Amino acid sequence: MYRNLGGIQNRGKTHSMKHDEFFRNATLRICGDLEMHKALFALLGYLNEVMPVTTILAQIFEPGLNAMRTIAYATEQHHGPSDSLIPLSSTARVIANQNTQDSGVLLISDPVNNPVAIEMTAFHDQKCTSIMVMTLRSEEEALGNLVLLDENEDPFTETHKELLQLLQEPMIIAFSNVLKHRETMVLKNLLSEDIRHFKQEIRKQSTEEIVGAEFGLKPVMSQVEKVARLDSPVLLLGETGVGKDVIANAIHYSSPRAEQSMIKVNCGAIPESLVDSELFGYEKGAFTGAQKTHKGKFERAEGGTIFLDEVGELPLQAQTRLLRVLQDKVIERVGGDHSISLDIRIIAATNRDLEQMVAAGDFREDLWYRLNVFPIQIPPLRDRPIDLPALVHYFIKKKSRELKLSGLPELEPESLAPLSEYSWPGNVRELENIIERELILNPSGPIDFRGARLYLNRNGTDMSGNKGNKIHRLENVIAEHIKRALSRSNGQIHGENGAAEMLGLNPNTLRSKIRKLSDKYEF
Repeated sequence: MYRNLGGIQNRGKTHSMKHDEFFRNATLRICGDLEMHKALFALLGYLNEVMPVTTILAQIFEPGLNAMRTIAYATEQHHGPSDSLIPLSSTARVIANQNTQDSGVLLISDPVNNPVAIEMTAFHDQKCTSIMVMTLRSEEEALGNLVLLDENEDPFTETHKELLQLLQEPMIIAFSNVLKHRETMVLKNLLSEDIRHFKQEIRKQSTEEIVGAEFGLKPVMSQVEKVARLDSPVLLLGETGVGKDVIANAIHYSSPRAEQSMIKVNCGAIPESLVDSELFGYEKGAFTGAQKTHKGKFERAEGGTIFLDEVGELPLQAQTRLLRVLQDKVIERVGGDHSISLDIRIIAATNRDLEQMVAAGDFREDLWYRLNVFPIQIPPLRDRPIDLPALVHYFIKKKSRELKLSGLPELEPESLAPLSEYSWPGNVRELENIIERELILNPSGPIDFRGARLYLNRNGTDMSGNKGNKIHRLENVIAEHIKRALSRSNGQIHGENGAAEMLGLNPNTLRSKIRKLSDKYEF
């Protein structure tokens, strides 16, 4: 039951509390918490002293849904957020829509004869003596309603209506802030969903769509499967462009740490003077310009994985600190005086011969032993020509999407033969670049690599298959390539993992080519 306080006329009595004191006390409660239900609960406790309110609802009208949405509530015993929709009849919709066009407080002294009140109270299973509805508008925009319900014998009066009217401006401010906060939280939740979906897609690509996983990279993927579930350091070895980052992704997203961050660091791209601060972070005031504490790459990888690409490029000082991370799983920020424990998994990669660097004194021997727990050697493209057709098809699809081509250009089957004779010093990355160039030059297809056949490798081998003065017959190159595919598929032409699929050909087309070449070559 409310109490009679302050300069407010109530039950025929006049009190000394002035309106400005009521406004100040009520406003402190309205704006006292960003969570609407907590602010409403505090407001209800105060209003109970001067009027017979038992429940407060914060609502917004959803014209597209023909409904009223309650976003927060407060009673004398309970309060909390809400997301309940109250469907409105056609009559109630008209009245509710009219109410949103007006500002001020509406006093409903006879709820049982008001369509909106009937449907709202029925939905919330409440019986009210009277209702007050404050319509909240900001710059001609309807924000929502503040609804006060009275279940006591004494109904709301015009005096109560005048008091509630005093709170319109602070309620508009509070409601605007709450709606913006609510929108931010919705966007945050959507972003979280997008991030989860993105991680799932990355995991899918990393574990299921690695081109060559069942053929040229099968031994590598077998090693990935064995080590992924562990926390042991992994050292990826291989030439530039073989896809060490792809294998690092596969390890991380197949591990128990898959839901956590994977921080990638290109050690060769960090200036030597900044290596320590970038990797290990720094404290505020550690040096001129250090205006605030900065977390380094290792701290950002907490709970997840850090991928140190080109680890052979790290200066000796940073190698010493990296050794401590591997040994003790702790770091110290630059300018710091205390150790920070870490729970991370380290994957390193290099295209350099670290053993040779150890012998030359350019790489710490003890760090080499720590990193070399589980080395994985990734073969260059020239050592796995069986993957070439699948890689070509994969990059044509990928680059067609990136270049926003209207369709997927066709590939001339014979064009793969000269590609198999090239040594690919730039490996998969070089192949990707060549395919992108071909699609730029010939976006509608068919792709035959005519524009790339004068491209010379470092040894002078061109993509037409020329090595010095020796020229291979095209049919000989095609026949040898088909033989390799048939050998890899154990003679299977049609179906999954068949030779036709590897070569990117229709099975009938492959059979036709084999028949034509069978007079000169054995298959």
